[in-house]
Amino acid sequence: MPLALPRPHRDDWRIAVGGLAGGVLLWALGIHPRVDGDDLVLWHAPWAPLVPLAMTAAGEPLRRIMPRTGLLIGTVALVLDTVTLGNIVTIVLYTDLMYAAVLYGTPAAARRIPWVTGMLTVVAGVVPAALWRDPQGLLIGVGVGVVAFGPAATGVLVRDHRDAAEAARLRAEQTALLAEMDRTQAVIGERARVARELHDMVANHLSAIAIHSTAALSIDDPGTSREALSVIRENSVAGLAEMRRLIGILRDSSGDREPAASPTLDGLGALVDSARANGLEVTLDAGHGKVPAPVELAAYRIVQEALTNALKHASTGCVRVTLRQTDGTLDIRVSSPYRPGDAPRAPGAGHGLTGMRERTALLGGAFEAGPRGARWTVRATLPLTEGDPA
Repeated sequence: MPLALPRPHRDDWRIAVGGLAGGVLLWALGIHPRVDGDDLVLWHAPWAPLVPLAMTAAGEPLRRIMPRTGLLIGTVALVLDTVTLGNIVTIVLYTDLMYAAVLYGTPAAARRIPWVTGMLTVVAGVVPAALWRDPQGLLIGVGVGVVAFGPAATGVLVRDHRDAAEAARLRAEQTALLAEMDRTQAVIGERARVARELHDMVANHLSAIAIHSTAALSIDDPGTSREALSVIRENSVAGLAEMRRLIGILRDSSGDREPAASPTLDGLGALVDSARANGLEVTLDAGHGKVPAPVELAAYRIVQEALTNALKHASTGCVRVTLRQTDGTLDIRVSSPYRPGDAPRAPGAGHGLTGMRERTALLGGAFEAGPRGARWTVRATLPLTEGDPA
């Protein structure tokens, strides 16, 4: 199958037709840059200027698709034009072909053509002036510079601006792509954070509800059942409030809702009271100052999950919650009674311990959980730096 040649741009056709018509009009009016008695005029036929004019106009449709070929045709036509009476339009069309060869040509052509035309401009000015010993010879170099070097230099400037604009557009697209990737990662991270929040909150309240509902069913005592149902209701209401808060985060913000506050270390007292109401014996020793909000949320959730695990697995006895702030870190310890015969709690196993470990790691801290003598200890060390615990 034969290779289809690219079609010339319609503006190039307009330049060619318009230039040809203008050149013919000047020829018909007898307007020429040279007179018949000029020494350069070797072709004296009246119609001779029309030949290079037609050749140059024929090169114009190639200015974008085949710029070097168009420039070659124009150069031959310009040389031929110098031995006739000449036509101003032929020269003007040639300057456009020179400009287009630099602007639309290959990078190599864009580098070489200005250099070559610059050298020709210097030679065309210096050599005649030196041979004739007349400064008027420099005008030949000026003419060559106007016809050849000027359009080539203009093409270089326009090409550089075009390339810079293209590079800026590509950078803008890359920036937009990176921003979209960052947004996607942020959404994924936010979903993971909300998933951990849901697990921490639901596990805490549902564990209490399950334990107290079992007690209400197994003990046939109205007072015990009433107390168990009261605890179940409190945990249900608290769980629903947490669910509303997290659902508000997931909803598309419409601007008519105030942002819900995240849990802070100031709420540890209420968290411990809730654990006591659920049947745990808990002591709280919170010796900490002001810490960044991400660290507060992570610490709160770690204590919450540790108390939930103690509620489900710990033996009878006191659960100790300790927070200590040292230089640059917040140390969190939750220890509960543990005997070898208790339900196994492998270090790092289960969604709760995995979530606590992830929260600590995302803040650049250290986490460990496991038996220490007769107690099961969860310890997290969080750096007091700004970050996202999610």
